Amino acid sequence: MSKSTTDRSVQEDQTNATDRRARGEFVRGVSGFRHVIGDPGLPAEPGRYHLFVALNCPWCHRVVLARNVLGLQNSITMDVAFPNRTDEADPEGPNLWEFAPERIATLTGAPLPECTAETGTGKGLRLARDICRAEGSDEQSVPILYDKQASRIVNNESAEILRMLDRHATALGSTVADETRVALYPDDPDLRDEIDALNSLIYVSINNGAYKAGFSSDQAVYAAAFDAYFRTLDQLEARLSDGRRFLTGAAFTEADLRLFPTLYRHDPVYYLRMKLNGARIIDYPHLWAWLCRVYALDGIAEAGSLIHCRQGYFGRSWNGVVPAGPLKPMPYPEAYEHPELARPPRPPATQQRAF
Repeated sequence: MSKSTTDRSVQEDQTNATDRRARGEFVRGVSGFRHVIGDPGLPAEPGRYHLFVALNCPWCHRVVLARNVLGLQNSITMDVAFPNRTDEADPEGPNLWEFAPERIATLTGAPLPECTAETGTGKGLRLARDICRAEGSDEQSVPILYDKQASRIVNNESAEILRMLDRHATALGSTVADETRVALYPDDPDLRDEIDALNSLIYVSINNGAYKAGFSSDQAVYAAAFDAYFRTLDQLEARLSDGRRFLTGAAFTEADLRLFPTLYRHDPVYYLRMKLNGARIIDYPHLWAWLCRVYALDGIAEAGSLIHCRQGYFGRSWNGVVPAGPLKPMPYPEAYEHPELARPPRPPATQQRAF
């Protein structure tokens, strides 16, 4: 079930990664833990597995979405890191995910109620890095799928985690009946091919493309990522214009789940923070209707937090100040409850832009 290391829907091509980073390109690294539930010693059973996540991270968001829509909240436990990583004053150094429920968010002036201490290992570790170090790894990213009985990391590649949760949902203790639970990756070869193609397009141009635009320091790299991002939004807008409810038709699938975290962040965060100001999602009537439709599904709204997103993204900016808006036409995420807010059809953003 594990994806090939060359699958562009899972991870970025690492060819000449060091040189590309030196030239100012953002190149996402490769996850190192790639075990799979169902492998020897990793049985699919309720109560065994644990997730370490940060709600501002879109890769974590997709895993929490899967946990929720598959009805696994009661059988897979979860810890939530504070959205801002450690700074230079921390004795362990900067840029580390921290489980610190007592930390104060500058956006709210109070602790964030979703944040937890670390409970999955039974050791009360403060840093996600320490969970990996216990297994001889220098990695420090989330999400992490952890086996509480064997005291080991199973996997830290989000695309693979959500796929295995879908495959083993019943055995893992889903509270949703098999006949009514969504099938993220249905057992239909043609539909799987369609989902795989969408996943690749969405990962390269949208999910990772947002980071290519926002975190690259080279103008040409940024411009290419910007163009690809909005060109793909135009394609997806056209795809949804035939009246289909979701990307592949009538049913919500993994392709929808993987697109949602980026579009959920676009208007209130990425438009400004990632320099993706070509248009807002509310300017795409079919994509906006789709976004509101997904947001209304059971478990979706509870799987994310724009407070964590705004705190995490803008809290890492040069001055740490979090913007107060947007407030028009309505504050977010409340706007996602109003599909009627979508604006009239518009020309493709890639035709409007001129440098």
